[in-house]
Amino acid sequence: MTEVLIQNASVVLTMDDDRRELKNADILIKDGVIAAVGQGLSTRGRVVDATGTIATPGLVNTHHHLYQTLTRAVPGAQDALLFGWLQRLYPIWARFGPEEMFVSAQVGLAELALSGCTLTSDHLYLYPNGSRLDDTIAAAQEIGLRFHATRGAMSIGESDGGLPPDALVEDENAILQDSIRVIDTFHDPNPGAMVRVGVAPCSPFSVSRDLMREAASLARDKGVMMHTHLAENDEDIAYSLEKFGCRPGQYAEDLGWTGDDVWHAHCVKLDGQEIDLFARSGTGVAHCPCSNCRLGSGIAPVRAMRDAGVHVGLGVDGSASNDIGNLIGEARQTMLLQRVQNGADAMSAREALEIATRGGAQVLGRHDCGQIAVGMRADIALWDAQTVENAGSWDPAAIVLAGPQKTRDLFVEGKQVVSDGQMTTLDLDATIRRQNDLARKLMD
Repeated sequence: MTEVLIQNASVVLTMDDDRRELKNADILIKDGVIAAVGQGLSTRGRVVDATGTIATPGLVNTHHHLYQTLTRAVPGAQDALLFGWLQRLYPIWARFGPEEMFVSAQVGLAELALSGCTLTSDHLYLYPNGSRLDDTIAAAQEIGLRFHATRGAMSIGESDGGLPPDALVEDENAILQDSIRVIDTFHDPNPGAMVRVGVAPCSPFSVSRDLMREAASLARDKGVMMHTHLAENDEDIAYSLEKFGCRPGQYAEDLGWTGDDVWHAHCVKLDGQEIDLFARSGTGVAHCPCSNCRLGSGIAPVRAMRDAGVHVGLGVDGSASNDIGNLIGEARQTMLLQRVQNGADAMSAREALEIATRGGAQVLGRHDCGQIAVGMRADIALWDAQTVENAGSWDPAAIVLAGPQKTRDLFVEGKQVVSDGQMTTLDLDATIRRQNDLARKLMD
């Protein structure tokens, strides 16, 4: 049996069912599971001195496009709305191959880990030049983060009235067959799973209604979750009304894309009826505040969603639209935007942190993660409360207000992925150099 004792954290924000906040407390980990939380715990195993830190559950990222770390701040895409942004970037992404997918995923996962994230989804919906979902899964296995990969797809190219170039779309039967392959190869439905796989057609404007229906049928036959983009901005709503004669929520419901096995990214433009639909059906939402700001999409109605009972988690979205993959920063931005929209008391720092932890775990169907409680997986972030950002803070538990923005130590399944602010599972400097070399080749 492997034991680790995280000893004497200044504050443990458990996010358990009672939302306990424990001072000067310990966390005992046995074989990747939290065995005890309290004071005066002991072990014969390894001890990690957590004096001066704030312990939180590992943060959960419910929406990302990891491959986009290779295309941050691309000229011509920096100031564009969603559709123009995509049209600028599609030709660049068409030049990617397996190495670009793998290295960009390594960088994106390391960036997430350093911001306190222990569990992330990824939405990969294009596969140029021999790329496969396997490339990103391999990166996650090397980094050591818990990974919910989704097999995305695009099937309607420009010649058929879609947005993506024809070179980036796939045959729909081939999409379904490869979805079966990756689920059978990688998906682990068991508690404590390090890899799960979902089915994720890209968006209503890049796949057919038939594919949406068949993907939902496949996912439910295989017992995996479903994910797509929905109601991201005004262009998205206009497209849905013109092409489908209904709003996105109605479109999703008609095709079987609501339920507790479904989560949608963005949902900036959901109206009251759609919010009620999501609440009744248990449909989840990945809220991506920084990306929504960057693309001028608007402020998602998170307060209204939460009040209605919609399950909401956070997503950093792709690094071509954020352009940062810092999940604790997304929690702060979520809180600030809801206050801008609804008043200074609209969302507390603790509620934002709850959305970033147990909220995200709920959206991804991970009832074994998102809390520091006995029996939960040992996914834990330690934040140094003695940094300049936190100096003078009267309430160190309000970490979303004062920082820090990077974690000191990070444990996933009880294994230390970040130690003293440094990655332990890869040579990050060498990986960054390789990433920059690949980016320069794409620029050329």
